[in-house]
Amino acid sequence: MPIVDVPGARLYYEMVGEGPRLLLINGTGSDLRKKPNVLDGPVVKHFTVLTYEHRGLGRSRATDVDAQPTMADFGNDALALADAVGWDDFALMGVSFGGMVAQHTLLAAAPGRIGRAVLACTSSGGAGGASAPLHEIYPLNTPERIERSVAYSDLRTHTDAARRTAMVDFMTAAVASDDPATYPGLAKQLEARRHHDTWDRLPSLTVPTLVAAGRHDGIAPLANAEALAARIPGAELQVFDGGHVFFLDDRTAWPAMIGFLQRTS
Repeated sequence: MPIVDVPGARLYYEMVGEGPRLLLINGTGSDLRKKPNVLDGPVVKHFTVLTYEHRGLGRSRATDVDAQPTMADFGNDALALADAVGWDDFALMGVSFGGMVAQHTLLAAAPGRIGRAVLACTSSGGAGGASAPLHEIYPLNTPERIERSVAYSDLRTHTDAARRTAMVDFMTAAVASDDPATYPGLAKQLEARRHHDTWDRLPSLTVPTLVAAGRHDGIAPLANAEALAARIPGAELQVFDGGHVFFLDDRTAWPAMIGFLQRTS
């Protein structure tokens, strides 16, 4: 297995595709053994994609199982992985929790190292608004967890019965494929997540950034995306017709995000 040692963790990673380098940071509970995942999408047709499982999840492990990582630790994991594979410069994309991590990665990176960034379905925390309190949802019994997750993931499920049924089926399958061995790591991830706040430091960013959002997202509401885009100097905002996983709902989402990352000026 491709494993690298970084400060505080051993990270499982995969590198797929051809073309310019793209470091892609996954969301809450990420496990690349679950299908489909981002490597099954169109991004690998345009980039050499480097992605990984967060410490304590999937096949990645924390070297100190009792330590509580911070969001800065998760952000530094991404940079340390890039160092380990010899990537001096690259584009960056973070999805959901990965978008939160990506903000910390951007803030920690040396100037010029990250060429462009996409922050998808995510929040800044602080005055820009927090994403839904998943740390309160995951400890619930399975039916309640699925019910709350569905309600947050797509606000249209509150009034659209067919969409709600489809989302319940999707969430049920996702929960059934969870690896119980990673539950302690997930708990630590969620504990770090609930303290996420980059708001005060975002104006220092100089990386061209696209904030991508789903119009019906209840996990990272549209208002949060609007605040995030307004806070990062020069950032663009694009809103798509979908919920938290808007890139599965709106066929224009992936081309728009890929196109932004491919820009040269």
